Amino acid sequence: MLDQARQTLRMEAQAIERLADRLDGSFEAAVRLILSCRGRIVVTGMGKSGLVGQKIAATLASTGTPSFFLHPAEGSHGDLGMVMPQDVVILLSNSGETQEVIALVPVFKRMGVPMVALVGGEGSTLARMSEIFLDVSVEKEACPMGLAPTCSTTAALAMGDALAVTLLEQRGFGPEQFAFFHPGGSLGKKLLLKVADRMHTGDRVPLVQESDRIREAMLEMSAKRFGMTGVVDEAGDLVGVLTDGDLRRNLEREEGLLSMRVGEIMTKNPHTIWEGALAVEAIKWMEEKKITALFVLTESGRLAGVIHLHDLLEAGLM
Repeated sequence: MLDQARQTLRMEAQAIERLADRLDGSFEAAVRLILSCRGRIVVTGMGKSGLVGQKIAATLASTGTPSFFLHPAEGSHGDLGMVMPQDVVILLSNSGETQEVIALVPVFKRMGVPMVALVGGEGSTLARMSEIFLDVSVEKEACPMGLAPTCSTTAALAMGDALAVTLLEQRGFGPEQFAFFHPGGSLGKKLLLKVADRMHTGDRVPLVQESDRIREAMLEMSAKRFGMTGVVDEAGDLVGVLTDGDLRRNLEREEGLLSMRVGEIMTKNPHTIWEGALAVEAIKWMEEKKITALFVLTESGRLAGVIHLHDLLEAGLM
């Protein structure tokens, strides 16, 4: 069983290697055509080629090239209405003779939509009728009977990936753009989620005045449950922070702690972060300073809110 599996993997790997050796100006022409497309890339194919086409369309769409998959059978029954003259079509077929796909070609021709054929036969109908032909032929399938599409579908899928990655590079498509199209993924959250998206504001922010008694600060800390409270001056500007640790340390040496003023034991110049900073920056700052919460400031330096490590944990950033 292992020998058969290894043979299959080696045959498919060899098919991709031979594909790389055959790349020529046609591939560059396909990339230029897609880059100049003012509409979307329409990918179509039947059977296993259709499944590969769905993956290629999804990869293109997620890497900056608007695209969608058109089922050829449904296309012949009304879905061709989704195709516009400014689009580009990618046709997939190992034989190049898939009738359901061939049936769409006259309509594409009439609309003036250019076609790129990813097929295995240079002299096939689809290769001849397309503006650009990309050879994805293989010597033989990994299937012992030579029937089940294996090496051929792998080659077509790899060619689609080669197009997508080359287009990605040509467009200068970076991590930020990738994250924009993947807001539900971990990368999307790390590159898109801002501190302002997760911070607490208004009455949720624990705050006391410098002149307040420690007793009042303790009540505020208990009510807001951040393990600390911010300290503001009369103008409402953040001037310090009072934490559970501050209370414990002073309780050991100050018998009249509860009647003292907050300003007497607070920590001045607390750690803060800008509301427009990425949430992952807040995590890094908290880990570096060994704290669990940060006060958030506006660009002008005014107090905007507070963010806790738990808020970032709940967002799936850790």
